This record gives sequence, structure tokens and C-alpha cells, in this order.
Amino acid sequence: MLKLLIIVLILLLTVSGVSHACGRAEYLIGQECCPMCGPGYYVRRHCTEYISTTCVPCLPNSFTEAPNGLEACRLCKVCDSSAGLRVRRACTPSSDTLCEPLEGHYCTDPIQDGCGGAVEHTQCKPGQYIKQPGTASTDAVCEDCEGDTYSDGSFLSCRPHTRCELMGLEVLKAGSSSHDTECGTRGISAGVIVGVIVLTIVAVGAGGIGGFLFYRKKKAKRGFMHAQATEAGECSTPMNTMVT
Repeated sequence: MLKLLIIVLILLLTVSGVSHACGRAEYLIGQECCPMCGPGYYVRRHCTEYISTTCVPCLPNSFTEAPNGLEACRLCKVCDSSAGLRVRRACTPSSDTLCEPLEGHYCTDPIQDGCGGAVEHTQCKPGQYIKQPGTASTDAVCEDCEGDTYSDGSFLSCRPHTRCELMGLEVLKAGSSSHDTECGTRGISAGVIVGVIVLTIVAVGAGGIGGFLFYRKKKAKRGFMHAQATEAGECSTPMNTMVT
């Protein structure tokens, strides 16, 4: 008797499950199987025993990409520049926004046909060259310069140092892994030139001052002698008059 009761319960549950199984283009709401809304639409009002589902288009910046029984569309993804992203394909009522890395960035969070996050390519340092340029999906690869070569960090290969002797010039500054050799001719240094100019100005100034002082001294001496001669003449005039 107990076995028979269990079999009956199983049959009832099976029949109940079948009665609530909806078609592929339907969704279950309460006890009803309602027709789904198409991509780009959402459910404004569910179906009843007497009316079908009421569907309306998605609002701006929202979407549904498959048949659904949703009461609201999904919000479109925002491609945030602070996350290294830009819009690859704008959002539509039936598809989400697709993002891609900004120029000079590569994707670190690849998702279906798009990117969820990106970071800037590694910047090679002075003394390194770009062995492999970065792409939208891979980072840049840097490598050190070796021997008599150099790179400022932006070169795709290390460059040989300039050989000054081949141009008839002297080495003013030796090259390194980050900069080229500096060539030129060794003339009078700027410090020496400035020193000569300063000394010339001082000498001319001192000569001018000395000449001016000498002139004033000589002029003063002449004035003194003239004054003495005048005084002597005045003293001799009365004596001559008395003799006469």
C-alpha cells in the first residue's frame, strides 16, 4: 500500500512539472507561460489568460540582447578612460557597448569581443630599446643596450655611438648606454673668454681713473705755481716805485 502511494505522488509531481514547462520562446510568470519579448524590448505587462505579453523598446543607454521576460532592460557598459578604455562599438537597444584599450594601452581583462580594463604600455628607460612594441593585447618588451650603443628609450634598436675621429673632431663627452658621444673642437673655454673680458674692463677702468687723477693733480700744481708767481709780482711792484 505504501509503495502504491509513493508511485502516485511521483506521478502527480511529474504531471505538475510538465504542466508548468514553458516553450523555448516563453517564460513562466505565476502559473502562466507568457511569450518572451524580442531583443531590444522588455516586458511592460505580463500576459494573462486572456491577453499576450506587452513589450516596449528599451530606454536610451539600456539594452536586451536576447528574447527575454525582463521587466527592465540592462544598463549599457561605460568605457571609462581612467580604466584605459574607449568605445569600440556604441550601445544599441539590442547590444551592449564594446570597449577597447586606449592608444598606448593593452587589455588586461578581455571579455567577449571586448575589454573590461586596460593599462598603459611599459615605457622603456634610457639605456633600453623597444624589443617588441606593445599592442592592444600585449605589453611592450624592453631590452638593455650593450657595447658601444645607446638608446633614449624610444628607439626600436640601439644605435652605435658616433665616432668623432672619423669626422676629424674630438670627443667632448663620451657616449653611454643612454646618450650618444658629443663631438667638437676644443677652443678657448667660455670661462676663459669671460675672464679676459672682465680683466680688460677692469684694466680700462683703472687706466681711465688713473689718468683722470693724474690730470687733476697736474692741473692743481699749475694753479698753485701760477698763484705763487702772481703773489711775487705784487710784492715787487712797490719797491720799484720807491726807487724811482
